[in-house]
Amino acid sequence: MRAMGVDFGELRIGLALSDETGTLASPLDTLHRRRGKRPPLRQMEELARTHKVRAIVFGLPLELSGTESEWTREVREVARKLGERLGLPVHLVDERMSSVRAERAIRSAGLPRHRREEKARVDAGAAAVILQDWLDRKGWLDRKDWLDHQEAPT
Repeated sequence: MRAMGVDFGELRIGLALSDETGTLASPLDTLHRRRGKRPPLRQMEELARTHKVRAIVFGLPLELSGTESEWTREVREVARKLGERLGLPVHLVDERMSSVRAERAIRSAGLPRHRREEKARVDAGAAAVILQDWLDRKGWLDRKDWLDHQEAPT
């Protein structure tokens, strides 16, 4: 099952894609938007359809204390709309610290530091971190569910 991860920001939207087995997340693209303008739902929808995505995973921007903000509610609404347009399940994942983890990974890889490119790379990388967190947790839950339903040896 292929899933698409979304790091939804005011100016940039980082996107990531899982492999077909739902095991590994990789950065896909970064969409740009103007502050106060409608989100690029059509572009996101086209990418999801092109890559035959079966689930969408949005990073949920919680405050450091874990509480929700106005921005959190806006991201929830965009996630809901995209899920409706695609007819797919949408999963929300706590995204706190995902950008920091992505930035560290990019810098440790020694990639060039052109400011604009770096920000776009970080956003797509953050989407990959969000998606990978969900894939790892989902994989563990699937394995646990499978183990819980096995018959005891006789």
